[in-house]
Amino acid sequence: MDLGIIGLGMMGRAMARNLLRAGHHLTVYNRTRSWAEELQSAGALIAETPAEACRGAAVITCLADDGAVESIVFGEDGVAGALTAGGVHISMSTLSLACVTRLAHAHREAGQRFLAAPVFGRPDTAAAARLLIIAAGDPDAIAQCQPIFDAMGQRTIAVGTDPVAATMVKLVGNFLLISAVESLSEAAALLRKSGVDPQVCLETLINTLFASPVYQNYGRLILQQQYDPGFRLALGLKDIGLALAAAEISAASLPVAHLLRERLLHAIERGYQDRDLAALALLSVEEAGLPPDQS
Repeated sequence: MDLGIIGLGMMGRAMARNLLRAGHHLTVYNRTRSWAEELQSAGALIAETPAEACRGAAVITCLADDGAVESIVFGEDGVAGALTAGGVHISMSTLSLACVTRLAHAHREAGQRFLAAPVFGRPDTAAAARLLIIAAGDPDAIAQCQPIFDAMGQRTIAVGTDPVAATMVKLVGNFLLISAVESLSEAAALLRKSGVDPQVCLETLINTLFASPVYQNYGRLILQQQYDPGFRLALGLKDIGLALAAAEISAASLPVAHLLRERLLHAIERGYQDRDLAALALLSVEEAGLPPDQS
């Protein structure tokens, strides 16, 4: 399939490579051109503008936040003005409900189709083509784009015809994920403070009572003190803010999310914004009065 991808961060580059390996004809655009050039040797064409990445049947955006997506879609030489009639815009970013609603409306008015398809997975998961993709929008468009999803993920789950549905699944999922990481961080600090070996205790728990990818992956990152960015802590704060905004729209209470927002803000105040979400453990270690070399 001829398609484009806009946004070549750690996740976007990994997804682009897998699309090329699967035989798709790919045009790539990124504001930092050198990241696009990395894919040229693998067969990608480089677009000079977002519009040039929209020449095929579908274009993927994999960008950090609402502002970045809206700039690319509605700005000069943007996606909305370049995508062909019937073309599909696949947004794989974690966005606000308002942004997704605006995108869906704009593409519908232009005779185009819009899919929200956020993903669960870290850069290593993306590189291994094992992402979990949550898709919502026109069923025919989802079916048309299934080969794209198959090249990037291990499973695609369609959750409805309204793109907002996929966005809600993603926001709730990230809320639960960040809750788990904060709990793991506090537990690890408590164990160390109590003189109990956290390696034995947490390894036992994450392989029995809490045997799930989130607890296992983040538990090991915390135990191994691996804080290189995969899911940046600053993006965690952004996503908790989006979950709180969604809760306000629905008049739902999210007291734990308010707590998580404060924890993330404290970690950012300490300069951890560009470290992995697992760096929440450093905050718990400091507050427990443990020296950094035991973190």
